[in-house]
Amino acid sequence: MRTESPWRVPDFRTLFSAAVLSNAGTNVGYVAVPLVAVGSLDAGAGEVGALATLSTVAFLLIGLPAGAWVDRMRQRRVLIAADLARALLFASVPIAWWADVLTLGQLYAVVFLNGCATVFSDVTSQSVLPQLVGREGLVRANAAMVSLMAAGNVAGRGAGGALVQWLTAPVAVVLTALSHLGSALQLIRVRHVTAPPPGRKDGGEGLRAQIAEGLRHVLGNPELRALALSAAIVNFGLQVVNTLLPVLFVRELGLSPAALGAFWAAGGVGLLLGSRCARPIAARLGYGRALGLAGLWMAPAGLLVPLVDRGPWLWIAGAGWLLSLFRIGTNNVLGVSLRQRMTPDPLLGRMNATFRFLLTGALAIGAAVAGLLGELAGLHATLWVGGAMIALSCLPVFLSPVRARRELPQEQPLMSGSVTVAGDRDQSRVGG
Repeated sequence: MRTESPWRVPDFRTLFSAAVLSNAGTNVGYVAVPLVAVGSLDAGAGEVGALATLSTVAFLLIGLPAGAWVDRMRQRRVLIAADLARALLFASVPIAWWADVLTLGQLYAVVFLNGCATVFSDVTSQSVLPQLVGREGLVRANAAMVSLMAAGNVAGRGAGGALVQWLTAPVAVVLTALSHLGSALQLIRVRHVTAPPPGRKDGGEGLRAQIAEGLRHVLGNPELRALALSAAIVNFGLQVVNTLLPVLFVRELGLSPAALGAFWAAGGVGLLLGSRCARPIAARLGYGRALGLAGLWMAPAGLLVPLVDRGPWLWIAGAGWLLSLFRIGTNNVLGVSLRQRMTPDPLLGRMNATFRFLLTGALAIGAAVAGLLGELAGLHATLWVGGAMIALSCLPVFLSPVRARRELPQEQPLMSGSVTVAGDRDQSRVGG
């Protein structure tokens, strides 16, 4: 039974509780893994940049076909397998550290393979949500999931910094492995995910046609194209900043890992507040003005982030980080809900895979650029590049037809002649 309140759906509550565990582990690992590289393996800016690049490059390699593949798979099994793989990968890090055989090569392999598992986890979880709550409950469900992401940024990254300081970074990675294992065990309880019916057995040509249709749907629609471009730019800027913050805080500024975790947690507070305020802001301004005008008003906050330093500048940069993530939290809820409602069911998986390819691909490129510029131009100059991109990311949506939209559109029909997938209803969850 579909309802506007996702909390009345038992399977949504189970999915959400699994996401709580997975997000907690991911955010602890977000802090701990680069600090393993910096503290235990003496990695520099270029090596940390390579680590961050490898963690997301899988979306560039397999992100597009993943949407079509997931349409043909049993989605609950994909989610469970992805979490089990991530648990085993992260468990290998503290084991190798204790045996005194941990290398940067192993860390590179772990984050790359974790990224591959994350591709399938993200695309599949986005495909499951509308099956569970229906389109009527998508905005509230998306708000809940973005709020969870934000809370994970606050609690997980804050705790991650403290755990690294108290227990060392490799020991903190143990909690990441255990969290993914707990998520996999929780997902076993999800029952009402529709299995794909026996469908097409096309080879590569059929797969390419499905991928191309997803690309045309996103890039050929001016509103979806603007949403994708804006989110890709902000992801690029965020990754440039995030990649270099561990090196800047610990090595150049001499601040503690706990301070780094607290800075990241401030962004999580902004993300949480933005996700909770998204519906009231949209109700007052309209969806388009909330995405376009409000984004433009808050964009300059991104230029405060590169001011990070000791003393009061740390607080000023932290305020800019919080405000920037507030805008992103609002955009995540409204933008994801808008693109879900603008996409017919048979295209939802490929639409989400296309967005994930573009958005997470921007993360991989941002990490590579951060490592390269950090070595050539210095940390602070590179942070200014990231801050400028965060500030400018509002322009594609502001200059697009999205700005004039008052309400979410009705569910879009699939045009005749479109290629269909050998699967069933798909869909998007949340997050850029």
